[in-house]
Amino acid sequence: MIYIIGLGLSEKSISLEGIEAIGKCKKIYLENYTVNFPYSAEKLEKTIKKKIESVGRNFVEGNELIIEAKKADIALLVYGSPLTATTHITLIQEAKKENIKCEVIYNASILDGVAECGLQLYKFGKISSIPNFEADSFIEIVKENQKINAHSLILVDIGLEFKKAIKRIEKIADKKKVVVCSKLGTKEKKIFYGTIKELENKNIEAPFCFVIPAKLHFMEEEVLESFS
Repeated sequence: MIYIIGLGLSEKSISLEGIEAIGKCKKIYLENYTVNFPYSAEKLEKTIKKKIESVGRNFVEGNELIIEAKKADIALLVYGSPLTATTHITLIQEAKKENIKCEVIYNASILDGVAECGLQLYKFGKISSIPNFEADSFIEIVKENQKINAHSLILVDIGLEFKKAIKRIEKIADKKKVVVCSKLGTKEKKIFYGTIKELENKNIEAPFCFVIPAKLHFMEEEVLESFS
């Protein structure tokens, strides 16, 4: 059996259902390659009261989890909600091929947390991300969203520093006000709203994301201005 368990956004956000599933498992793995965690693995171990093994992309996308799940119940812990990363869909499909039971336990993700900035979730368009290498494909997605008057959520690859990321955002939002959200769902959360010049020197820690708003409802505008 494989349990794919969403951790939510803080070290104490894991659900009771997730804790109960972990109690059945012989091995607990933590997927470490899709986000900069806002807390340490040690803090998470205190919450779940079990030892965790941190694993990278090659392990998760290889056959190791499938092989182990044939012998015992195991858990893969994923920051946020498990299926926001398509690689975990692949893991589920591979488990099915091998007749291994797989249970997904959902949780909150950045797609929930970003609503705290005041923008209405149903007005968001396609989600994009800034890669940790020189590529600006996210700009085309933002332009597509702008054509249909949709807000743009822009995620940031693991390892990309804020100062470098916001310089990339400048290419599409030089004269616009944008939103920066950091460590949503934790006690250290920060939300700022302003121009690139106003935001570029802010102390922003990972994980963080950007939102480029489209046309604002008066209530959206009122909430956003409170973060200026």
